[in-house]
Amino acid sequence: MNKAPVKITGSEAVILSLIAEGVDTIFGYPGGAIMPIYDALYDYDKKITHILTRHEQGAAHAAEGYAKITGKAGVCFATSGPGATNLVTGIADAMIDSIPLVCITGQVTSPLLGTDAFQESDVISISMPITKWNYQVTSPDEIPWVIAQAFFIAQTGRPGPVLIDITKDAQFGEIEFEYKKCKKIRSYIPEYPVDPFKVKEAADLIDQAKKPLLLLGQGVIIAKAEKELQAFVEKTGIPAAWTLLGLSALPTDHPLNVGMLGMHGNYGPNIKTNEADLIIAVGMRFDDRVTGKVSAYARDARIIHLEIDPAEINKIIKADVAILGDARKSLKMLTSNVKQNEHKQWLQEFRDADKVEFKKVIEKDLHPVKKGLTMGEVVRLVSEKTSDDAILVTDVGQQQMIAARYFKFKRSRSCVTSGGLGTMGYGLPASMGAQLAAMDRTVVAFIGDGGFQMTIQELGTIAQNKLPVKIILLNNNFLGMVRQWQQLFFEKRYSFTELVNPDFIMIAKGFGIEGHKVESRDELAGGVQKMIDHQGPYLLEVVVEKEDNVFPMVPSGASVSHVMLEP
Repeated sequence: MNKAPVKITGSEAVILSLIAEGVDTIFGYPGGAIMPIYDALYDYDKKITHILTRHEQGAAHAAEGYAKITGKAGVCFATSGPGATNLVTGIADAMIDSIPLVCITGQVTSPLLGTDAFQESDVISISMPITKWNYQVTSPDEIPWVIAQAFFIAQTGRPGPVLIDITKDAQFGEIEFEYKKCKKIRSYIPEYPVDPFKVKEAADLIDQAKKPLLLLGQGVIIAKAEKELQAFVEKTGIPAAWTLLGLSALPTDHPLNVGMLGMHGNYGPNIKTNEADLIIAVGMRFDDRVTGKVSAYARDARIIHLEIDPAEINKIIKADVAILGDARKSLKMLTSNVKQNEHKQWLQEFRDADKVEFKKVIEKDLHPVKKGLTMGEVVRLVSEKTSDDAILVTDVGQQQMIAARYFKFKRSRSCVTSGGLGTMGYGLPASMGAQLAAMDRTVVAFIGDGGFQMTIQELGTIAQNKLPVKIILLNNNFLGMVRQWQQLFFEKRYSFTELVNPDFIMIAKGFGIEGHKVESRDELAGGVQKMIDHQGPYLLEVVVEKEDNVFPMVPSGASVSHVMLEP
């Protein structure tokens, strides 16, 4: 005789559903409305690791860091009301940066919905604009299929965050549990088949181009198309520039990698954009930080756009040829259709621009004559000491741009940073998720003194879980990026950007984390080596020039041709 199906609670169904999806790590913070789920989790601690963060925002950013490194959905828990609203910044960050998250929040019981009950917030309405999909569960029977759909939606097509809000009575209720992974949702088209006629049309433009430029974004990494990208650039000989989120998709030292695009990107890719006769954009969305003044962007170039999300086609820059579909498939087909080529003279123009940038910017950043330490020399030294093979995590601000410029990459999925939302406080919790995703790799987090204090409490999470993150705090006692703008465009009127900081090393040691403060160039190399050699987490505070600026710089609203190399 067949055994009767075993009944379990909705809370246990949540945990079993996550296990069925291969979840091994959850970041979260318990509370009243999600307590039944946490109680169920207690019995599965050998199958799922739960990381207790010190704030729900930290849980969301840690899940982002985990997702960026693994390519799998990061998972976070929070309770109702303020717990759920504290996730909002991380969810919004994940949405604009196409990071797959599954966020599960507890909610008050169904009869209390809409009554302004204790710790009730309408998280479904709040999160609707910043999630790929959200759903409120009021019956335990819904839990397995809702979680299955959530993972399918979060991880397919253009990835993004989803949120499941589960009422307390649905957590307590019982169901006959059965889990089936979701493979299809009616009316949801995660990716379109690549049109071979569009590929041929694009290939003809590529073969005819004299000055083509390839722009590669995070879509290459999401699609796991790094090999296909490299095969394409090597067959065509086209110079390739990456966006901030595209960092590490191509090795830094690849002969056709011409650097970073954007407001603080390299000189060559910026000025050569308006000299190119063809732009090939792969998995990037023509963000305003890349285009500058749209009406003055690439006016002499035909545009080929390879993109999985039809909403991004023609949204900012009109494409002459748009190839919808997965970048891995598109690039493979495109490589088969283009002719073997090289563009030596055109590539040399980028290298000539590099020489100009080196003389006016890079030499001063990496080999300064001034007494104070520069952010650039610290970043480059850490990169060298980790054999250019560490995972780079950054916060947002000057240190982010300097790290993006001077850190080097050998392999993909080696950069974790906040792009579209530009979230200060992102770096420390994101580094926790990145480290848990790759315990065999060195994770270095570059953070400014402003952003560090926004989520400094996550030092407790790092210490409790013995995560060997190497934190490099670049301290200039300023909100550096805002101060730079005030210096350049507001006549040095430093309005509320100077910081009176605490003793960061003492704070770290209060959490049980070793640390050291470097204030001179003579101490730097030894300090960095001591950090790297230390077996656990470590805080290296480096005092840098107070008015050290990040150049090149394309002023807001200016053409990319008007890039500044000096004040």
